[in-house]
Amino acid sequence: MESGPAIFAGTAFTLFGAALLIWTGARVRHRAPVAHGVNPATAATLTTIFGTAFLLAGVWCLSRV
Repeated sequence: MESGPAIFAGTAFTLFGAALLIWTGARVRHRAPVAHGVNPATAATLTTIFGTAFLLAGVWCLSRV
C-alpha cells in the first residue's frame, strides 16, 4: 500500500535530477548561461550539486520499495 507513493516520488526525483544534469551539461558544453545574472561557474556548480542530490534522493526512494 505504501509502495505506490514511494515509486512515484522516486521516479519523479530521478527523472528531474537526470534531466537537470543533462540540461546543465548541454548548457555548459555550448557555453550558454545556466542562470541569467549569476556567475557561470557558480550556477553550473550549484545546478550540478542539486541535480546529483535529486538523482540520489530518487535512487534512495526506489531502493526503499
